Amino acid sequence: MKSALLALTAIIAAPVLAQNSLPSEPAYVHAELPAQDLPYPGVMQLNVDATDIRRGIWRVEQVIPVTNAGPMVLRYPEYLPGKHAPRGEINRIAGLKISSNGTAIAWERDPVDVYAFRIDVPEGASRLDISFEFLSPTASNQGRVVAAPAMLNLQWEDVALYPAGYYIRRIRVLPQVKLPADWTGVSAIDGEPRSGTVRYAETDLETLVDSPMFAGAHFRAWDLGSNVDLNVFADRAAYLQADDEHIEVHRNLVDQALKLFGAAHFDRYDFLLALTDEMGGIGLEHSRSSENARQREFFTEWDKSPARRGLLPHELVHSWNGKFRRPADLWTPDYRTPMQDSLLWVYEGQTSYWDNILGVRSKVLPKDVVLGDLATSAAYYSTMKGRDWRPLADTTADPTVNARRPQPWRDYQRSEDYYVEGALIWLEADMLIRTETRGRKSLDDFAYAFFGPGQGNGPGDWGTVTYDFTEIVETLNAVHEYDWRAFLDKRVNQLNDDPARGIELGGYRLVYKDEPNAHEKSNITSGKRHDLSFSIGAIVEKSGKISRVVWDGPLFGQGVTIGNRIMAVNGVKFDSDDLLEAIRQTAGGNPQPIELLLRNGDRYRTVTLDYSGGLRYPHLEKIGSGRAPLDRALQPR
Repeated sequence: MKSALLALTAIIAAPVLAQNSLPSEPAYVHAELPAQDLPYPGVMQLNVDATDIRRGIWRVEQVIPVTNAGPMVLRYPEYLPGKHAPRGEINRIAGLKISSNGTAIAWERDPVDVYAFRIDVPEGASRLDISFEFLSPTASNQGRVVAAPAMLNLQWEDVALYPAGYYIRRIRVLPQVKLPADWTGVSAIDGEPRSGTVRYAETDLETLVDSPMFAGAHFRAWDLGSNVDLNVFADRAAYLQADDEHIEVHRNLVDQALKLFGAAHFDRYDFLLALTDEMGGIGLEHSRSSENARQREFFTEWDKSPARRGLLPHELVHSWNGKFRRPADLWTPDYRTPMQDSLLWVYEGQTSYWDNILGVRSKVLPKDVVLGDLATSAAYYSTMKGRDWRPLADTTADPTVNARRPQPWRDYQRSEDYYVEGALIWLEADMLIRTETRGRKSLDDFAYAFFGPGQGNGPGDWGTVTYDFTEIVETLNAVHEYDWRAFLDKRVNQLNDDPARGIELGGYRLVYKDEPNAHEKSNITSGKRHDLSFSIGAIVEKSGKISRVVWDGPLFGQGVTIGNRIMAVNGVKFDSDDLLEAIRQTAGGNPQPIELLLRNGDRYRTVTLDYSGGLRYPHLEKIGSGRAPLDRALQPR
């Protein structure tokens, strides 16, 4: 644990940015009031009172210096890093007041650009005094809950206006936050546990927004080595009881990540981890920290749901892939410029590949769970009807197109498939390199070259170095000569039906069995649902509620949709075990139809499934004996 040599009020040294890589040319420039790479005159003051936990109200006071009278635009953050879309929660601010020298200044929201507030700065004004409240959700149907009885998650973009027309890294800010009594907070601004009213030293707006805070009444921290800390907040103190082995595997995770990438592109790194059933879930990457939420029993019931341990490996990888190296069209100079997500199959897809690899190498994740995850992913995309009409590249638009809203037919509409299908692409690339070079080269070599010490200003550079598709191809060719441009074009931009080729190159084959794989067993335990996608074509919760229906599957053919509830199976009150047994009995000769009584709202109906395939769960089965290429990829370095 880092030393807690702190007073009630602490002054923290500001990070130095001079040695960090700084992109300069955005892919898109606004015609009106484009952002300039010039310093904003003066330093903003930002004071946040986060003590009203019961009502989840953050009270904000800002001071923005001004030098000229006349028209001015103040903006609320819109396009947010890591969310890849216009997700700024402007709907949650209320009570906005702007004044100067004690005189109120009228503001007007731009009728087209609703994140912009237009004002006229009066003559003689040297500063704007701004106040408003951020009204966070008080129930999950309003959005993600960020203020719970024992913890909070403060994201600075929620509580700040900023002057338009400047690169955000050129806007200086002096932040302060008041925490509830006896609570401890951690932010990557300095990485130290802090209490009371915390006054941070001057930084820039980009660094501030990239340094969210978790705070709570029950807190514990572990030193993972290499200037990385695991900071854990829990609903109750009892959930902070971690065994040595639980911490050791996370030390292994840090060690294996550094071996993979060859250098740390951070001066320090803070995992912010909430163990909670009260605050909303999150997994969000930052250069020097990550926001993570898992179930309360993450440590105390460690073996109960191992599939849920993959979040921290994923977010750690993002420090290299997504934050330090970032697609050129996804880097923006301010929070107004639209983000273009065309390379998310690298940003998120390769990260989703490495989180499994590093998870097994570090022992955060059991190998059989990861093999089960790969089996389920390959089976899902092999049978997905949406791949018949929509290429993977188009799913990179989904952060804006769908914004993670619920979908009636997810496997046909497609969603953010650049995560998992993207990971299958990188699995195939890795296995191809390994087999063609007879194990002399692998995707590890790409990671070292693309994300490692030779990029930017070397180790410790936690700025941003952008890339494009051509650099990806060139780096792959430097590792192993191949027609990578055609390979990636086929997998990303064209319709194709071979997502499992990497598994076969890795020495395994996709098969189906009547028992769940290890990944699915973990999900059954933690999620309390059965994935019957590959048999009757649905995911069924233990309550009988149907939470997904497969397009063109058996239940789809009977007109069943999400939200239907199974009330009875073959005339007997619903029990998930009875449903599984009824499906199992359809295998072999002379299968009997399954009769389901369904309820949809106030309406009931009976459907009969003439299904004869039995229970089908995807598994990976090794081809031959000995260590396969995939086995070697999962070996610790």
